[in-house]
Amino acid sequence: MEALYVFLATVLSYLLGSIPTSVWIGKAFYGIDIREHGSGNAGATNTFRVLGKKAGIPVFAFDVFKSFFASKLVIFFPYLIAGTPHYVNLQLLFGISAVIGHIFPIYVGFKGGKGVASLLGLALAIAPIPAFAAFAVFILTLLVTKYVSLSSLMAGFTFPIVIILITKTTIVSLMFFSVLFSVLLVLTHKKNIERLLRKEENKAYLFKRSRNK
Repeated sequence: MEALYVFLATVLSYLLGSIPTSVWIGKAFYGIDIREHGSGNAGATNTFRVLGKKAGIPVFAFDVFKSFFASKLVIFFPYLIAGTPHYVNLQLLFGISAVIGHIFPIYVGFKGGKGVASLLGLALAIAPIPAFAAFAVFILTLLVTKYVSLSSLMAGFTFPIVIILITKTTIVSLMFFSVLFSVLLVLTHKKNIERLLRKEENKAYLFKRSRNK
């Protein structure tokens, strides 16, 4: 019976993660498909860049919330003890399903965002201190360089370092996830890395509305 509930929660997590916040807000309130403007990405960064902070802030918040809430579906397994390997494994399963949904959303042709905000939500749910450390590195890097992509990568590298070397977790799945966190960010930012190396990456001023749509 547990296997059935785990399967249903996993599917629900994917469907929750698939909610294309930026696409729906763009179409409902601005009459545009966010994926046809700016970088063409359906994430919070492009929403800030194209539509400004009034759209960017709620998109970012909800993208974080999706995976955070999905990982909390584990509370419907009351016989599990918080912090145990099995408990964390289910949190990771549900949260990662939501992140996959965000990157490949079923509702809009599987063309979504890069998963940075959703990964942050999952990280906050299962490892809040390392997540806050990674977020602090993100903000600091962004303030200094103005590159969202570089800031995301730096945050991604910070997360496993804090998980493994500072908190010294003994949960293997959590250590694996922290490394996967970094790898996934690198894979979803391949084009950004190439542009950074060529010094062609656009700088982002997230709280200034772009004139180029």
